[in-house]
Amino acid sequence: MEHNSTSSNFIRNIVMEDIKSGKVKEIITRFPPEPNGYLHIGHAKSICLNFELADDFQGKTHLRFDDTNPVKEDAEFVESIKDDVKWLGFNWDHVYFASDYFEEMYSRAIVLIKKEKAYVCDLSAEEIRETRGTLTQPGKESPFRNRSVAENLELFERMRKGEFKDGEKVLRAKIDMTSPNLNLRDPVLYRISHAVHHNTGDTWCIYPMYDFAHPLEDAIEGVTHSICTLEFEDHRPLYDWVVQECEMEHQPKQYEFARLNLANTVMSKRKLKLLVDEKVVDGWDDPRMPTISGLRRRGYTPESIRNFCREIGVSKSNSTVDVKLLEHFIREDLKLKSPRTMAVLRPLKVVITNYPEGQVEYLDAEINPENPEMGTRSIPFSREIYIEQDDFMEEPPKKYFRLFPGNEVRLKHAYFITCNEVIKDEQGNIVELHCTYDPETKSGSGFTGRKVKGTIHWVDAQQAVAAEFRLYESLLSDEEQGEGTTFLNHINPDSLEILQGFVEPNMRESKAHDKFQFFRHGYFNVDPKDATKARVVFNRIVSLKSSFELPKS
Repeated sequence: MEHNSTSSNFIRNIVMEDIKSGKVKEIITRFPPEPNGYLHIGHAKSICLNFELADDFQGKTHLRFDDTNPVKEDAEFVESIKDDVKWLGFNWDHVYFASDYFEEMYSRAIVLIKKEKAYVCDLSAEEIRETRGTLTQPGKESPFRNRSVAENLELFERMRKGEFKDGEKVLRAKIDMTSPNLNLRDPVLYRISHAVHHNTGDTWCIYPMYDFAHPLEDAIEGVTHSICTLEFEDHRPLYDWVVQECEMEHQPKQYEFARLNLANTVMSKRKLKLLVDEKVVDGWDDPRMPTISGLRRRGYTPESIRNFCREIGVSKSNSTVDVKLLEHFIREDLKLKSPRTMAVLRPLKVVITNYPEGQVEYLDAEINPENPEMGTRSIPFSREIYIEQDDFMEEPPKKYFRLFPGNEVRLKHAYFITCNEVIKDEQGNIVELHCTYDPETKSGSGFTGRKVKGTIHWVDAQQAVAAEFRLYESLLSDEEQGEGTTFLNHINPDSLEILQGFVEPNMRESKAHDKFQFFRHGYFNVDPKDATKARVVFNRIVSLKSSFELPKS
């Protein structure tokens, strides 16, 4: 795909130097998600970085599933990840699974045992934690650390055959229990898990740990630049140790960059899963979720997300990005693409008493004033219309220029109307307005007799299409997320507001993912899940205006 991603960053500079020096002939990157949940906007940054880097240097990018933990993984997640990467606009050269290499990884573990670089340990997970030490205290060697090669080989083979229970034994690397880097204090390489794997079934009951499998996968696939986020920086010495001690022919290098943090946004896959499991949201693709599928359902476009990822750039320092930057890019992408139309979200009926009963006229309106090539649309107008409830006040404050008793406003694309009478129900609620119109003031007629300060939108009551509107706010009410499940205490109770209103009749045939700009309300997307022919459902993607300004470069 074509893109403009030539802005410089430190990883790109490393790649350019490696090619220039002849150190690398062909760039091979990979996007290696664990299939234990849906991808989120943070993954989009990594996807764009890996695929665009390879594209820019005529290299290759692999899509690889790090499926080493059968307890948390599922084929559903594999398919969702493929869909998300494709939707973002990228094509991979190969699809690989860590599980494709389980036999190879097992044989490499045998190599380590024979070199006395790995041993079978009987300590429990808790005991291993307790003897690991701290940043200021060295760890304690396992009493099983000096088992003979023969005993380790026999026990490891028996682990594979399923002779031990989960947690009964592990295979550990023999590195250095006094290392200042805790990752090198005899990390676990294999654990026992009698679980069915989505790809290999029950062929295996021992599974490699991520820190062992991941570097081997990169080496097997010939990856040249293993790009990951900063939390793996301390894992790099272990990454290099595994590649070297397992005697891999290809020795990739790991490079770390700062992950994406969005303000007031849950960016932990574990927490996102909890939101789904606790039914706080309507699944992984709930439009309030920062998942790629959630953003897609809400109405974000691939172009807006790619442009956002390029703008935030790639650096070595962690920072938090304002979600308004993401909103800026969807507005920029949609402003020339989206048809303008009118929608009334909180309807108030208006009867134009001097308009002929039974008469309907059709008014012309531009589909998008910023893009005249989109042409015009026809809007019906008759005696009864709907306006927004908050476009009328019975006792308005100063500088309120919309409709109130005795005041005149312009109806967008139509006429001037004046409010003459307010109709209320028995409870005193305003249910209807009676107005008169001036037939000389038709929009586009060239009328210059007088000016009005307020313009309001409307829909024809006879032909309007009933619609549901879903307005979204941040899922979190503040920056404080808490640990474990406590972040659920910070869920914003007003993150979703559902309204029943009306849209212009030309919206009757709208389809899933059609996008529109509703006058004064913002950009909306036809919900792909809940919209039907009988009921149109719109998700608000973003409001129209923001005080946010793009940082000057």
